[in-house]
Amino acid sequence: MPKTSARLLSLLSLLQARRDWPGAQLAERLDVSPRTVRRDVDRLRELGYPVVAVKGPDGGYRLDAGTELPPLLFDDEQAVALAVALQIATTTGAGIEEAAARALNTVRQVLPARLRHRVDTLRVTAVDRPAVRPEPQVDSDVLMAIGAAVHGREVLRFDYSPVSGPVRATVGTSEGCEGTPATPPGSAAPLASAAPSGAAAPPAPPRGTPPQTPRNTDPPPPRGVEPHHLVTWGRRWYLVAWDLDRDDWRTFRADRITPRTPTGPRFPPRELPGGSVAVFITARFRGVGATEGPDGVGGWPCRGEVILALPAADVLRHTREGIVEELGPDRCRVVLGSWSWPGLAAAIGRFDADIEVIGPPELASAFAHLATRYAAAARTRGTPGP
Repeated sequence: MPKTSARLLSLLSLLQARRDWPGAQLAERLDVSPRTVRRDVDRLRELGYPVVAVKGPDGGYRLDAGTELPPLLFDDEQAVALAVALQIATTTGAGIEEAAARALNTVRQVLPARLRHRVDTLRVTAVDRPAVRPEPQVDSDVLMAIGAAVHGREVLRFDYSPVSGPVRATVGTSEGCEGTPATPPGSAAPLASAAPSGAAAPPAPPRGTPPQTPRNTDPPPPRGVEPHHLVTWGRRWYLVAWDLDRDDWRTFRADRITPRTPTGPRFPPRELPGGSVAVFITARFRGVGATEGPDGVGGWPCRGEVILALPAADVLRHTREGIVEELGPDRCRVVLGSWSWPGLAAAIGRFDADIEVIGPPELASAFAHLATRYAAAARTRGTPGP
């Protein structure tokens, strides 16, 4: 019996490794007769594994999709990867935290002792960065509906709820309006109901004045899009789609989407600007076009070049994008981009090294501007200026 059980596990592992297996090749790999393979396949079917026979000159078998979830078989690397993924599932924003914790406990119970020890020694604590308000959760059914439309290349119709209350846009989000650029660092997005700077607030209506009736209280019509990608960015889920009404690419927050059924007709896929969803979504959240610049720093509106008195290896460890070129043991050329010239100067100044500005002149002016501002800030603390 142990020999038969071990052979069944080996057969199941082989069926999971590739789509089709000729019966003779399976018999050779397991060192048994084709008749034994047929009997073992019947045993797997009795256990709930949907193994189907493949017709043809050689014949064979295939592990197909079934109606129930049978026991699964993972190799060592798959088991560890699954355990780690379930531990960090709390940062996905998909509302699956409890289900992930239960799945992790189930997987851990059936792991061999040696793998359970490896998983237990790799305890991952997923901590989200503090937020001004709780991050919105996306219903898993909504994600499944969007994913099904993307996979089936079917037009998706949905209601798109407005943002509740005035919000401030931050880098890495697209709050307030889908597909709009995020607010550059150093400049706050205006509140939806705020008056212009320096302007008086509108006078209150006289007492007893009846409330104004909105001109149009009808809900907005459903959106119709060709869904192309479901992506996650900064713990939020977004749908990248071709908007049929606006005839342009748009990004939609999944937590504001309520899908409608049935879906629309199938559509031929369009080519996404930038060539990949990673390039497109990164450029879209920068608020610029989706094409990469020739200098490798994307489409930032402000790009500058400096020489830092630091080894290139030290700069590379703290630079996520841009160009770092070694000029010597303690000198390197750096090309970076940012939303504004003061923002770029501040980003370069964080390296705490001597700086030689190559260009453009706007970057040198930004350094002078920050130097004046920092000197004034130092004097307010009672520290003599330089």
